[in-house]
Amino acid sequence: MTKKIVLIDGNSIAYRAFFALPLLNNDKGVHTNAIYGFTMILMKILEDENPSHMIVAFDAGKTTFRHETFQEYKGGRQKTPPELSEQFPFIRELLDAYQVSRYELENYEADDIIGTLSKQAEKDGYEVKVISGDKDLTQLVTDKITVDITRKGITDVDSYTPDFVNEKYGLTPEQIIDMKGLMGDASDNIPGVPGVGEKTAIKLLKEFQTLENVLDSIDQVSGKKLKEKLEENRDQALMSKKLATIDCNAPITISVDDVHYEGFDIKKVTDIFKELGFNTLLEKLGEEVVQEEVVVEDISFEKVSELTSELLTDEAALYVEVLEESYHNADIIGFSITNENGQYYIPVEVALASEQFKKWAADETKQKIVYDGKKTSVALSWKGITLKGVDFDVLIAAYLLNPSQDFDDVASVARTNGLSIVQSDELVYGKGAKRAIPDEEKLSDHIVRKGQAIFALKEKLVNQLEKNDQTSLFYDLELPLSVILAEMEATGVKVDVDRLKDMGKNLAEQLKSLEENIYEHAGEEFNINSPKQLGVILFEKLGLPVIKKTKTGFSTSADVLEKLEEKHEIVRGILHYRQLGKLQSTYIEGLLKVVHEDTHKIHTRFNQVLTTTGRLSSIDPNLQNIPIRLEEGRKIRQAFVPSKNDWVMFAADYSQIELRVLAHIANDKNLVEAFRNDLDIHTKTAMDVFHVAKEDVTSNMRRQAKAVNFGIVYGISDYGLSQNLGITRKEAGEFIKRYLETFVGVQEYMDDIVADAREKGYVKTLLHRRRYIPEITSRNFNLRSFAERTAMNTPIQGSAADIIKKAMIDMADRLKQENVQAKLLLQVHDELIFEAPKEEISILEKIVPEVMENAVELNVPLKVDYSYGASWYDAK
Repeated sequence: MTKKIVLIDGNSIAYRAFFALPLLNNDKGVHTNAIYGFTMILMKILEDENPSHMIVAFDAGKTTFRHETFQEYKGGRQKTPPELSEQFPFIRELLDAYQVSRYELENYEADDIIGTLSKQAEKDGYEVKVISGDKDLTQLVTDKITVDITRKGITDVDSYTPDFVNEKYGLTPEQIIDMKGLMGDASDNIPGVPGVGEKTAIKLLKEFQTLENVLDSIDQVSGKKLKEKLEENRDQALMSKKLATIDCNAPITISVDDVHYEGFDIKKVTDIFKELGFNTLLEKLGEEVVQEEVVVEDISFEKVSELTSELLTDEAALYVEVLEESYHNADIIGFSITNENGQYYIPVEVALASEQFKKWAADETKQKIVYDGKKTSVALSWKGITLKGVDFDVLIAAYLLNPSQDFDDVASVARTNGLSIVQSDELVYGKGAKRAIPDEEKLSDHIVRKGQAIFALKEKLVNQLEKNDQTSLFYDLELPLSVILAEMEATGVKVDVDRLKDMGKNLAEQLKSLEENIYEHAGEEFNINSPKQLGVILFEKLGLPVIKKTKTGFSTSADVLEKLEEKHEIVRGILHYRQLGKLQSTYIEGLLKVVHEDTHKIHTRFNQVLTTTGRLSSIDPNLQNIPIRLEEGRKIRQAFVPSKNDWVMFAADYSQIELRVLAHIANDKNLVEAFRNDLDIHTKTAMDVFHVAKEDVTSNMRRQAKAVNFGIVYGISDYGLSQNLGITRKEAGEFIKRYLETFVGVQEYMDDIVADAREKGYVKTLLHRRRYIPEITSRNFNLRSFAERTAMNTPIQGSAADIIKKAMIDMADRLKQENVQAKLLLQVHDELIFEAPKEEISILEKIVPEVMENAVELNVPLKVDYSYGASWYDAK
């Protein structure tokens, strides 16, 4: 077998990934674009290179031995954006999961580690591949060492071999450092010879071979000015070459033999992908997750053919096993009941045929302990069974106690709480294509064990909730909310399928018209969806400037096209064509697929136990994500209509709720005053920060103020703000500084909440929802910085989520009290959507704002805007 070592420049690749991809967040608020890009590169390397040995080298710190030669080495570089810094610990964790060696050495750069190992490996007969985004490493190239340099994207590379270097520069790899000595390197602040660029440097080296020869032969150099520059900067040129030279004899403490690569740990990689929300990459893994779980004891249970009072007691754990893929078709495959009398397995046909069971399930005085009561309730409702009297939900309690942990099944909650009486679903049912329902003996044992576990867990979880002062959060907010969400899911929202189809036809016509227009500009027909064919049209035929290239040709990605939009009318057409194409495939066709054939409604699922801030999310389909920036996208909401004739849709949403929460928590005088006087908060911010009168606030000033207002809520940084506003990081930093000098209460809140989190290890919302932040005391600066921003924004976002949940509960009570037919259908971010008879609109206009604005008491008023109409679109 060929011995092959891959050496990766960790810092360089992470930087490339970060700037190549847009800022991404997972549901826990962690920025993930650099981690995602790095992972994509890593997976591609493993697939393409199949290395026997592998290592990722990192820079150990800001200063190296080169600073002793030139103090300003790498001076002038902008500070690493915190959004990138916070991702490095995860990249290292990812490498550990992949079982890829990593190394850094004090006083040396990653380049020196790579240089030293590459020369060792070459000597030992290895094939060597170096991966970097930094062309400095091309000096290492030999017949045995290839250096792949990433281009603007993350997976497109140039492979530097001796021939490639010669073709590109007309030089040998060894002459790269001579070239740097002459021309310098702005990115590393290597000065070189002022006025000597790449072209001149190459010309000199072709004639004199080395920098030293050039300097020793100045008299033979043509051009008086050039001679003077070389003479005056002799020492600087030699120093620049020294700075650019990779140390291939660094005092590293590892050898090539130490970095053997034997494959990754599938379980650890899967866990980190789940934590980071890399669902697409999870699918790419395509392998079984090996789990070693042990059920420590045998259990005895009774399989029943008739439900009696012995089973249907005043308090019992009810477990209903529902196949996740068939949630809305109520594909129930088994029941179990656990109570003080014992443990019972109930076959599906027995439970569904039992009037006694149906009566017990609907009896509010019979207390049920459940796992995921919302899912259980909806599944039973599809079978005509009403579930009431849910006294405790193990899943919700576990989520409140540890919102950062993903609870996949009963086993994961049990294991977290020291119980090992139930196996994971994956172990019992299998995964992916191998997923199958086992025989009844194994199935019944598994379902009963789940019931036994949730029955045993209640007391333990109740005690923990009491200890955390979260009893009210559980019993008064989350548990009643789960009932409301179950009703919303079962009710669904009606979709006008014909209107949706008409929209599809209209989009198809627009796409056809755009297509013809594009062909006219191109002068020929081609496949618009083919990047290769499009690239030929744009860059070869029409001669547009090439922004970026890929392995297969020209890049036609959205960011490239946006830069070319003003260059030719065809580009605007292509961008619009792509937008409409996505609306057609993802939303029109996507929504039509999930309309229930019997109810003609969409029954989205609300995830109550996912986010660390407490916000609800929506899946199958995600109705919180219907695009509204494009008018054609906004019109999709026209298809969401009331379920009855002469009814209307009524929508109400909180105005700037998170900023109002910030004003309350920070108790900032200026913010509080603005909201109490019902001022436009962004205009008021601009007035205070720019020190101008209201009439002098420009639209750009207000835009900047709005960006920083919301940036404070979501954890602002100078880099993030600069990206939002298209200004320099220095300007963004100055703006943030002025903001915090103006709103001193906000600055004090930030300082106090970080100190509080450091002392307690968590932060909490107004209603005592907790988020644990163990990284707040980390010695790692990047981890600690991320944790501090999390501490600042979680109480704001989490409290806003709590408020709208409280409003939903109060609203459900008020609708019953008013004895109206109106129903709550959807919650989308800060908005509630109802359907109601027209004659009830006057009642809703009064009670909805009243209930929502009084959900909690803040020191600034909550404000609700509402509207109504024939569809969700008309109600906005």
